[in-house]
Amino acid sequence: ISNSIKRLRTVEDQLAEEQIGLTKKELLNLTRERDKLERALGGIKEMGGLPDVIFVIDTNKEHIAVDEATNLNIPVIGVLDSNSDPKGVTFPVPGNDDALRAISLYCDLIADAVLDGIQVELTATGGDAGAAEEAPVEALPEQPAAGEAPAEAPAEAAPEAAPEAAAEPAADAAGAASEGEAAKEASTGG
Repeated sequence: ISNSIKRLRTVEDQLAEEQIGLTKKELLNLTRERDKLERALGGIKEMGGLPDVIFVIDTNKEHIAVDEATNLNIPVIGVLDSNSDPKGVTFPVPGNDDALRAISLYCDLIADAVLDGIQVELTATGGDAGAAEEAPVEALPEQPAAGEAPAEAPAEAAPEAAPEAAAEPAADAAGAASEGEAAKEASTGG
């Protein structure tokens, strides 16, 4: 795997150079190779060493990963169905490993737990999770000129004009929903 990651980085570097002197066919082959390696290794190419734990949904399908993790003494969290083999799974989680909604639930729970753990670790060390990256900037639509009529109804433009709305999104969302329902009832006459 480490050799494949090195190859992926080499191909990316070659493609990043603007004047590499390759023919169209060679460039196309390099692009295809990069895409293939990115699909297979994209999630682990920046990983520095062995993971602390591995989370596996279908232990039957991913039995090779479970076996390799066992050989490397990496704990495995695995969702086990009635047809799953618990051999090699350090922390079994009984559940349906076939239903999309169940898989989505498991992945969301694990992702939230990981993010919470990272946040706790950062606050314990005195770091700030938001300081590492710049906050995304939302592009606001252009305001019409003073002489022109607004294209939208005033009720729809009100949430954009209230900068305090970001401070209390839950309260504002509930209020906006009730205002929207009241406006809908008023317009339908019921």
